Amino acid sequence: MTIRAMTPEDLELVLAWAAVEGWNPGLDDAKAFHAADPTGFLIKEIAGEPIAAISVVNHDPGFAFLGLYLCKPAFRGRGHGIEVWRAGIAHAGTRSIGLDGVPDQQENYARSGFVKTGATIRYEGHITPIADPRIHPASPGDSAALVAFDARACGITRTAFATGWFGPSPTRQTRVLRDGAEIAGFATFRRCRLGSKIGPVYARSATDARALLAANPFATAGEPCFVDVLNPDAPLATMLTSLGFEATFETARMFSGAEPATDPARFQAIATMELG
Repeated sequence: MTIRAMTPEDLELVLAWAAVEGWNPGLDDAKAFHAADPTGFLIKEIAGEPIAAISVVNHDPGFAFLGLYLCKPAFRGRGHGIEVWRAGIAHAGTRSIGLDGVPDQQENYARSGFVKTGATIRYEGHITPIADPRIHPASPGDSAALVAFDARACGITRTAFATGWFGPSPTRQTRVLRDGAEIAGFATFRRCRLGSKIGPVYARSATDARALLAANPFATAGEPCFVDVLNPDAPLATMLTSLGFEATFETARMFSGAEPATDPARFQAIATMELG
């Protein structure tokens, strides 16, 4: 038995496990995830077979985010999960740790010192693409501003993750909404195994948020779109409901240690439940 850092190929495998559990990750998430903290993605093997995994990504000196805590069904209930859990927690050192906890694990997380501070809700619906002259693909010159927006919104300076996330790929694109020369909002779109996801979203008004949602380059007739929002009473959650979106999945946002101080936009969605 061994616990080691994942290779990019391992991470693709674990994201496939996550898809089976209903997480529906983006098709090209692995590279951006792995860039965040390659040594924070851990996998346990028995006789060369991967059986359990966790990610504890050290985003900055004070904060880490835990995700991808999975064990193959045939190996559950044997202590394998707690072993990778302990290795992941050790990787974070003295950092505060956040996570989005699925319902059947929340009591276990609480016993490990995690405190629920809110909820992350996944909304599912359909979007008709509409062009808006204020919205354009993000350019390399926008990267520093987008990373700064992200840090202000989530309270964490996660430069490695955000730089990779906002960089374009064939299945992940970021759009910026400009007010003159200023970036007034943005959204990242990901093609998924089923439909597409939008996150993060950062917008100051309902009008801007609606325009950004409609800029989804991966929107396909008949396929769903997913947006993950903190707090069911958030303005973006209310707006999505008014557009016919339905809440289909909920996790508990939990922290061990101090919760980061945030300065969120009025209409905001997280990037991904796997990494916050």
